[in-house]
Formats: sequence, C-alpha cells, structure tokens
Amino acid sequence: MHDSFSLLVLVLVLATIFDFINGFHDTANAIATSVSTRVLSPKVAVAMAAVLNLVGALTGTAVAKTVGAGLVETAAVTQVTVISAFLAAILWDLLTWYFGMPTSSSHAILSSILGAAVATAGTGIIIQKGVFKVFIGLIVSPVVGFLLGFLLMLLLMWIFKRSPLSLVNPLFNRMQIVSAAYMAFSHGNNDAQKTMGIIAMALVSYYKLPAFHVPVWVMLLCATAMALGTAIGGWRVIKTLGVRLVHLRPIHGFAAEASAATVIEIASRIGLPLSTTHIISSTIMGVGATKRLSAVRWGVAGRIVMAWVFTLPACAVLAWVICKLAILAI
Repeated sequence: MHDSFSLLVLVLVLATIFDFINGFHDTANAIATSVSTRVLSPKVAVAMAAVLNLVGALTGTAVAKTVGAGLVETAAVTQVTVISAFLAAILWDLLTWYFGMPTSSSHAILSSILGAAVATAGTGIIIQKGVFKVFIGLIVSPVVGFLLGFLLMLLLMWIFKRSPLSLVNPLFNRMQIVSAAYMAFSHGNNDAQKTMGIIAMALVSYYKLPAFHVPVWVMLLCATAMALGTAIGGWRVIKTLGVRLVHLRPIHGFAAEASAATVIEIASRIGLPLSTTHIISSTIMGVGATKRLSAVRWGVAGRIVMAWVFTLPACAVLAWVICKLAILAI
C-alpha cells in the first residue's frame, strides 16, 4: 500500500509545491543585490530571474543523480519516505520565509530525505560516501564563495582605483544585469535538480526500475514550478539578504553575483548539490569585507549562519517524526 499510485501522485504534488516555494523563498539568491543597488526594479528583476531559473533548470541532471541515487539506497525507499521529506522541507521553508531568514532549501530537503529514510529502513539505508561528499560540499562552498568574492572585489578595486565614480557606476549598472542573469541561471540549474532527483527516486521505487533516470517531463515540471515561484518573489528574504547584510553599490553587487554564480555553476556540472543561499550570502560578506570588516553586519550574518546550522538537525528530526507517524497511520 505504501507504493500505491495515489501516493506517487501525492509525491508529484508535494514536489511541485516544494519547488514553487523554493522559487519564491530563494528569489533573493538571484536578485537581492540587483534590487538593493537599484540597478533593477523589483518587478523587472523577478521577471528576469523567473525566466532564467526556468532555462537553467533544463540544462542538466548531474545534481539530480547525486541527490536521487547517491544519498540513500533507492531500493529501500517508499513513497511515504519521499512524501515525509517533502512535507518537512515545505514546512521549514514556509517557517523561515515568514521570519525573513535566508535559510537553505537545499539543507532542508537533503536532511529531510535522510531523516525520512532512516525512519523507513534504519541507518543502513544511508550511502555514507555520498552523504560525506554532499555535506563536505555544503560546508566548504561558503568558504570558497567568501574568498572568491573577496578576491574578485580586490581585483576590481585595483583595476578601477584611478577611475572616477562617474565611469564606474554606469559601467557596473550594466554589468550587474549580466551577473544577476548569470546568478539566476545557475540557481535554477542547481536547485531545481534536487527536486528532479527526488521525484526520479520515487519513480524508481514505484516502477522498480533497474536504473536511475530523470525523464524530460520531470525536468519540465520542476523547472516550471520553480520559475512560477520565483515570479511571486520572496520580498522578506530579499530585504534581509540585499539590504540588512551589507550596503552594496553596483560594483559590489556584480562581484558578489559573479562569484556566487561561478561557484554554483561549476558545482552543478560536476553533480554537487550546493546551497545557493549559502553561496550568495558568503560572497556578499566577502565583498563587504573588502571595504572594512565593520561594513558587514556580523550580527545579521551570525543569525543567518545559526539558521543554516539549525536547519540540518531540525529538518531531519521533523522528517523522521512525520515519516513514523505516516507509517503508523497507513
């Protein structure tokens, strides 16, 4: 009964809802700096991000394969496992969106999958090598993002140190449109693939497929849901990430977005799921630190980091509880 067609349909519904919420929760990842520097109006920025999230989500499946087949043994996964993971991640995303905290949807769904899987079949279901790879990436990538943002900003400051603001500001007003588009594309590429991988996991479980595969219709479903969510926009998170964290000018916004998008795009091509929220937040802090350490509002940054850290155990436990209750109810 756990693998009935009705449960598979519920998986698809929850996956669509999660990607939609992910889209509006993580809109800030792509456009917060462009909005805060007033290079783009909120409406134009959201529309651009929605389109490029859609395009980016259709460009690969390497991350989907890592998430869907590299974390837990798919043979032991049931539809209840996947449903519980999505429910936990959705609840967490809504809660953190309400309080305006740019927590990681990636952390939420990945830790939820692990919690629900353990509730289903015990710790033996976990693929330790895959989990280690993913979580090392999640931990190391913000450090890389901070350093890259810091170094790129230093390079730009050196190149334009003798240039008047009347030249620099108009130039980076235009350049930041390019970097925001690049960021939106890379965000769609990495984040939508996580949901694709989990849907494919559910399909493998239901149809007893011999190999992991992401159908084209799953790619289209996830890409469209994320793009629609992005079109709604997560204004509470945009305010925290783009305004409260550090004061930005167009050149700083360009450096932060270009650095973040590069890290995310490289990771996507090698199949490493990252937290796009982690990356853009860390590059913003790295760029801000080139002005002076006090330019970064470290109190806000500290609360963001604490929310990231708390997400992992909170979502794992929440998914475990939901899965256990669902198993008992069914």
